[in-house]
Amino acid sequence: MNAIVGDHDILLVTLDTLRHDVAVELAEQGRLPNLARHLPDGRWEERHAPGSFTYASHQAIFAGFLPTPAGPGPHPRLFAASFAGSESTAPGTFVYDTPDLVSGLAGQDYRTVCIGGVGFFNGQGPLGSVLPGLFQESHWEPEFGVTSPHSFEHQIDRAEQVIAGLPAEQRLFLFVNVSALHQPNWFHLPGATREAGDTRQTHAAALEYVDRHIGRLFAAAASRRRCFAIVCSDHGTAYGDDGYTGHRLGHECVWTVPYAHFFLEPAEAHR
Repeated sequence: MNAIVGDHDILLVTLDTLRHDVAVELAEQGRLPNLARHLPDGRWEERHAPGSFTYASHQAIFAGFLPTPAGPGPHPRLFAASFAGSESTAPGTFVYDTPDLVSGLAGQDYRTVCIGGVGFFNGQGPLGSVLPGLFQESHWEPEFGVTSPHSFEHQIDRAEQVIAGLPAEQRLFLFVNVSALHQPNWFHLPGATREAGDTRQTHAAALEYVDRHIGRLFAAAASRRRCFAIVCSDHGTAYGDDGYTGHRLGHECVWTVPYAHFFLEPAEAHR
């Protein structure tokens, strides 16, 4: 990461609430063509979430604790705050002397931009301001939120505007919290109804919706220079698994998440 930070733009996308099993199933069935062509070997990596709900997980992610590989560790981290005795800080880790990755990258002359999705990024009140408050620039509108059937498209519109307004020499750290997977998601599946509510199938349909549009986000992110991208879930969610519904609980479907990192080449912007 020390060769990447300062040279590349960086994109972090959290597909909020995305289950690992659904992500893997859709990739194997060829239902995620735009994501799958960027995944190493076309596969998601199985990892463990650092938290069981959005606020906790993102606090950890912004502190440098991305989802952890599912096998026994320790696992070297991409980013880490300077911390004596850290067993996951390796020679290739980008180490910063600030409390969080966002300010650490700002210290390397990155413009840090948050495009929020779920309520913890809405800037409405003290709690909804904590996470977006880490960034130099943050954006949220109701059209970016969980109740909008076109939330991701609106988020990408804003990302394109932000990127187009930056000086060519300005490095960018862009964070996008994608709300489309989070409940309510029933409206992403044709024929589903509000009364029937959300299901594993509507969750999958929401991921297909994201895949249909994510190529546009990748193109924008790579429009100025090579970009290092991280795409992952912050936690999963239960749809009746062993009687559980939702998240902020300790079930395997909540703790197990999909993860990938890869490079976006500038040619992506012209496809």
